[in-house]
Amino acid sequence: MPTTRRAFGALAAGAALAALAPTATAHAATRRRSLIAHDDFCHGLGQWATELQGGGTVTASRGTLEIDVPSGATVWFRQRLEGPYLLEYTAIPVSEGGVNDRVSDLNNFWNATDVRSPHDLFATPRGGALDEYDHLTTYYAGYGANHNTTTRLRRYVGEPGVRPLVFDYTEPLLVPGEPNRVRIVSDGSTVQWWNNGRLVFDHTDPQPYTSGHFAFRTVWSHFRISGFRVWRLTPKQP
Repeated sequence: MPTTRRAFGALAAGAALAALAPTATAHAATRRRSLIAHDDFCHGLGQWATELQGGGTVTASRGTLEIDVPSGATVWFRQRLEGPYLLEYTAIPVSEGGVNDRVSDLNNFWNATDVRSPHDLFATPRGGALDEYDHLTTYYAGYGANHNTTTRLRRYVGEPGVRPLVFDYTEPLLVPGEPNRVRIVSDGSTVQWWNNGRLVFDHTDPQPYTSGHFAFRTVWSHFRISGFRVWRLTPKQP
């Protein structure tokens, strides 16, 4: 059984282990749903906004969003999303000898709002460095971050230098060349991040962020991403 990297007390530790345990249910996939957004990555970056700390390339063609960057990079989906929804994509960390082929940092922001321009995320310029996102209220998953040694969930509160940690694991981590089939559930107080059918983060937020923007985030890495879909979930049955 995986262990947390920090002590959160018996209750938090138990919740962390439960989040990583296999599940027999199909979670949000069992709910009726309708497609509200998608990108087949065949027609460029019209639906995306990129923020690059130190250059690199972000392209969308032939069914693949390719992020190949030497430092921090955030790729925002321009459409604001409202919950409840299920978001899914597949990401492959590239390890083929390229200068940026460091297997690390399959990260996401979701339900993000910038407190400096709460009605328009893109009205405030950002340059891709991580501390520039401290003004967000958002969830942030870092899967295989810190040179592929940590997997964490944070809940940003819009204050510089404050990035509250919800879960902190030593595994699961990225495997070079292997697909990561990610699902993010935003369903009221339920906040989940799945990978290849495994529930990695399962958080019940008493003051949830229920709408905002989604982004791919990475640092000094190379990813190929496909199958981006967002589904509206029907309300839960009483």
